[in-house]
Amino acid sequence: MTTIRDAYVEAAASAVALLRDPAVAAAWDRPSVLKEFSVRGLAGHLGAQVLFVSGVMEAGAPPGQPLPVVEFFAGTGAFDAEVDAEISVRIREGSEALAAGGPNALAERVAAVLAEQRAALPAEPAARRVSFAEIPLLLDDFLRTRMLEIAVHSDDLALSADVPTPPLPPHVFEPVLDLLSRLAVVRHGPTAVLRALSRAERAPSTIAGI
Repeated sequence: MTTIRDAYVEAAASAVALLRDPAVAAAWDRPSVLKEFSVRGLAGHLGAQVLFVSGVMEAGAPPGQPLPVVEFFAGTGAFDAEVDAEISVRIREGSEALAAGGPNALAERVAAVLAEQRAALPAEPAARRVSFAEIPLLLDDFLRTRMLEIAVHSDDLALSADVPTPPLPPHVFEPVLDLLSRLAVVRHGPTAVLRALSRAERAPSTIAGI
């Protein structure tokens, strides 16, 4: 059985492959499909999802009970933030800074960090806690949130660079779908999600989870 840690590593490896795609370098200075994001900034944001994992692991275990993953994601400041909100601007600025060395430097930095994670993740205990945005949660749940970010922003970056979205195998995609579905319920309520998935004639205009 594939563990969530194995699935995360596959998702992160897919992100590295996309960052190394020559089409991303060719589009580097163009606007991306995301409002206010350049392609380089979006590439930096995608790479950051892998770097964040090492950051939280190096910080050690925080005090307090870990938050359930949906409560964590829905409680972060960026969950409902508008594109011009302070936190959104900080995210874009940080992403641009990560990409400042160019596409090759970014891709190789993310690849090197991922190689370290391949060795470190199996040794972490099942109950390992981490802290992100000062919120404690289980390491495996944090990896689920990064898989979601990688899947979504890989699609954004691929579309921005005019290349196919990298396919993710079921054991990688299904945890992402599960988390997105549960976040959709938080945003829109269970009835809206039920109707969107079962009754086209009563479906709401959107059940976007993020």
